[in-house]
Amino acid sequence: MSGKKLALAFILSVSLFAGAGSGQAKQNKHSGHYLTPGARSAALIAPAPADGSETDKADLAALHEWQNKRTREECDRAKTETSASYEEVFGALSPFPKPLPEKAAAILAGIKADTDDTVEMIKSRFNRQRPFKRDPALTPCIDPGLGKIGPLAYPSGHATISRVFALLLSDLVPGKKAVFMAKADETALNRVIAGVHHPSDIEAGKRLADSLYSQFLKAPAFKKDLKKLRALLLKEPAAAPN
Repeated sequence: MSGKKLALAFILSVSLFAGAGSGQAKQNKHSGHYLTPGARSAALIAPAPADGSETDKADLAALHEWQNKRTREECDRAKTETSASYEEVFGALSPFPKPLPEKAAAILAGIKADTDDTVEMIKSRFNRQRPFKRDPALTPCIDPGLGKIGPLAYPSGHATISRVFALLLSDLVPGKKAVFMAKADETALNRVIAGVHHPSDIEAGKRLADSLYSQFLKAPAFKKDLKKLRALLLKEPAAAPN
């Protein structure tokens, strides 16, 4: 990011959480939440590209290019991750026993709930519309009603949560970090290929994930649950004696 863009990057102020009283009540009804509004307000993110800016033009050009070259297989793959749940994105790569232990599922759901809530508040702040709402020549290959695709695009929730999960799994199984991060990148790119996000939406989601995960790591409850997840990992088979 250039110096000018870094200057634009800002700490989301507590004003982002206007009506924090009712918002906090909503958050508390979920079990497994780790981030307070104050922790979320420490997440760094740059403003969405202005309509008609060079970045915005490049976004739309890239979307048209993908629309012209995407395959049915690519669209079908994107359709398998409409909710970006842990099982949808990382089920095949999961280092936990199958079926996913109930305790692990609850922790992962709490992480996703915190992340999703934060993304939605930031989307409301920037109010960037989905690309197919802005350019009638763009047609997504995912039905907007599938997975309840909302009207706002920046940042990408799929890019954010898939990377948060990848960072978590990388902490748990460092030797597979490259695999986990590559899967998160694939999930994020699928949203561009499918025509429901601009490229800059997914890049913002990745930056937000890095910042959010650093906040998760500061939360005592999260650190405690990270130990629980570590204890639930599949045990590597012992090496055969020589």
